[in-house]
Amino acid sequence: MKVPTMKCDEYSLSYGHKMEIIETDKMIDLQKPELYINRELSVLEFNKRVLAQAKNENVPLLERLNYLCISCSNLDEFFEVRVASVIQMAAIDPKAVGPDGFTPNEQLEQISVYAHKLVEEQYQVLNEILIPKLARENIRFIRRTEWTEVQHKWLASYFNDELMPILTPVGLDSAHPFPRILNKSLNFIISLTGKDAFGRISGRAVLQAPRALPRIIQLPADETRSGSADFVFLSSIIHAFVSELFHGMTVKGCYQFRVTRNSDFFVDDDAIDDLLLAVQGELAMRNYGDEVRLEIDRNCPDDTVNFLLDRFELSRDRLFLVDGPVNLNRIQEVNNRVDRPDLKFAPFKPSVPPQLARNKDIFAAIKRHDILLHHPFESFSPVVEFLRQAAAAPEVLAIKQTLYRTGSDSPIVAALIKAARAGKEVTVVIELRARFDEKDNIDLASKLQEAAVHVVYGVVGYKTHAKMCLVLRREEKELRNYVHLGTGNYHPKTAQLYTDYGLFSCDKELGEDVRRVFAQLTSLGKVTRLNKLLQSPFTLHKGLLEKIEREITHAKNGKPAKIIIQVNAIVEEQSIQALYRASQAGVEVKLLVRGVCCLRPGIPGVSENIEVRAIIGRFLEHARIYAFANDGNQEVYASSADLMNRNMFRRVEICFPIESKRLYNRILHHLDLYLKDNTQAWLLQPDGSYRQLLKADDEEPIQAQSVILNELQA
Repeated sequence: MKVPTMKCDEYSLSYGHKMEIIETDKMIDLQKPELYINRELSVLEFNKRVLAQAKNENVPLLERLNYLCISCSNLDEFFEVRVASVIQMAAIDPKAVGPDGFTPNEQLEQISVYAHKLVEEQYQVLNEILIPKLARENIRFIRRTEWTEVQHKWLASYFNDELMPILTPVGLDSAHPFPRILNKSLNFIISLTGKDAFGRISGRAVLQAPRALPRIIQLPADETRSGSADFVFLSSIIHAFVSELFHGMTVKGCYQFRVTRNSDFFVDDDAIDDLLLAVQGELAMRNYGDEVRLEIDRNCPDDTVNFLLDRFELSRDRLFLVDGPVNLNRIQEVNNRVDRPDLKFAPFKPSVPPQLARNKDIFAAIKRHDILLHHPFESFSPVVEFLRQAAAAPEVLAIKQTLYRTGSDSPIVAALIKAARAGKEVTVVIELRARFDEKDNIDLASKLQEAAVHVVYGVVGYKTHAKMCLVLRREEKELRNYVHLGTGNYHPKTAQLYTDYGLFSCDKELGEDVRRVFAQLTSLGKVTRLNKLLQSPFTLHKGLLEKIEREITHAKNGKPAKIIIQVNAIVEEQSIQALYRASQAGVEVKLLVRGVCCLRPGIPGVSENIEVRAIIGRFLEHARIYAFANDGNQEVYASSADLMNRNMFRRVEICFPIESKRLYNRILHHLDLYLKDNTQAWLLQPDGSYRQLLKADDEEPIQAQSVILNELQA
């Protein structure tokens, strides 16, 4: 395919640590590496924005601590999955380059520089900002050097009674080789002098802290004369009393360390007979994948650091020396243990749409007109009620549901089981390979099968990521399909934290489309042409590109043209090139991208008509919306899919139209608020960095999430 080219003015682009100057009047194509931001560095930029919330004085203090922990948890997953993938690519094909022109080893160099700066900032925020501020609120982390005599006595008893019986130190010698270290577990490398009971001299031992142990111990106020919110790190207790594990020997040093491993697993789609067994087999090895990162207490001596690096076969660029607990994300436990509403986000009760609140029969309400839910501002309970009423109603003949992530003890699952036991035909498509939820989904599949639910594991080679539920009812002399389609998972807990849209409808053509997609997933037959849905890996990518091209045509014909896209990520190259062409044609392009964005906005002659902003607020932005002006015939689609290669080509996704003018205007209103947000918005710069958008002195503050919440509460 020929790539469009055009002239542009001179501009400068940051390309990692390289600078490329594109000369004036030189013809360029839209595949030039300078036009693409590296995906991995964009992930780290997102994490930087999350960490910025931990420094934000306008965020309640305990929520700031949460943001710090989230940034650490995100970084863990980044190394487990993304960095591990780049390392594998460096071994397989070191000369391979992505759209941005980086080889795998060049990416690893850039990642190391950026990640080390990020980790340094995380601990700086903890030690210099959050711990002092929490202490002023009488929430204290008591260091070993600060323990009172009474606290020391209680902690010694705690160590002897609760910890020592389950701790198993391993002295390193020829009979005790270096143990297998679990992924992300808390460990200690201990330097010893003297002989053990058998006269052996090893010099070193390793102690693994069992995962069942809490990483934060709250001191009982009545027994230790402590404050009501005084905490001690598990690592501090082990450091203080570790010598009790080595009688007759002297502990010269004890240092925390943690290793992060490749946690993505590979299932050969062409070589498996049973997907369930294949996933179960890979899960057993997840905790022992290849090492990708080593975190060690910064006080650890160089000889011990080098010893650990050698054991894990890691170079120093994968080493992180940290000033604090190596498992920083576990501090999040504090938020649950401290009852301080004044230091947390104000609680709210999600609203219920009036047409559902005043009508007990949810099917009657849906039959009257389509209903849109916007979580978490609006309650997830109508989705649960939809299935509960379907399970109980004699008119309901069948229920079909996709489940990607749903949580343990889900009311959704309870309703499906009740329906099956009531004799209804219940089919559930469970995606076993939902990353880090595989075990839960395997257990869920077994639970549903025991209740006589038809369970299908999706399509080998294509993750089923679509969010859809279909209920078939017999009404008088006809069968009618009722559907719920969503942008987020059927997970009641994340529905309280993630912003997502859900649509109830009994539109005939839409219902028939959903039925056909379910038939495809269960029978593997080909789907005949769909009426309204776009579906990957078949029509979604092509359909979105056609809608972008339509806006380009309108712009070239002198008509107003505008595209608004709200997604979690923009990575897929053809989509980026289409948006570049739209900008070149004069289309106004507004992109709300929470996380990764490989498109560079603001480049003269290429993307000066594109604005990319990210919203980082109380709720995680998770909705996917595609809106096209279409010469006054506005089209708004909601989807389960981001603009990523995997969503377009390697997953089963759906993209559904919001056809009610009342409903799509409501979505457009929300998008407009996000585009006007001047308190939680970050603007992507041409060099790949983000600039926080701060309101001018004469501007009224606009915080989109708060405005939406207040509107619905009212």
